[in-house]
Amino acid sequence: MLQPIYDLPPHVAGIHAFAEVTEKEYEDALTDVIDELLKKTNRINFVLVLETDIRNFASGAWGGNIKIGFRYFFKWGRVAIVTDQKGVMGYSDLFKYIIPGKFRFFPLDQLDKAIRWVSGKQT
Repeated sequence: MLQPIYDLPPHVAGIHAFAEVTEKEYEDALTDVIDELLKKTNRINFVLVLETDIRNFASGAWGGNIKIGFRYFFKWGRVAIVTDQKGVMGYSDLFKYIIPGKFRFFPLDQLDKAIRWVSGKQT
C-alpha cells in the first residue's frame, strides 16, 4: 500500500510504502505525485519511505522505477530512499548510474534528515 507524504516543502514530494505494493499501484501513485510536483516546479525532489519488506513489492514495481526514471529523465533533482533494508540499497543504487540526479539512502530513524537533504537545506 502506498500513501502520499504530506507536510513536505512545496518543492518536494514523497510516498510512504507499507504492506503489499502492486506494480500498477506503484506506477500510478508515483506518476500522480511527480506530475503534481512538476506543476509547481521544474525539478523532482522526492522521498520514498520504504517500511515494507522488499518481498511485498510486486516484481514489476521496481522495474517501473526505471520506466518512470526515463519518462522524467532530465527532471530529477534529489531522491532520498528511507529504509532499513540493505537489499533495497543495492538495487536502487543502480539508478544513480542510469538516471541523472542525486540519490541518497537514509535509515528510517533519519527521515527528518532525509527531508532536509532532499529540500536542499543540508548537503
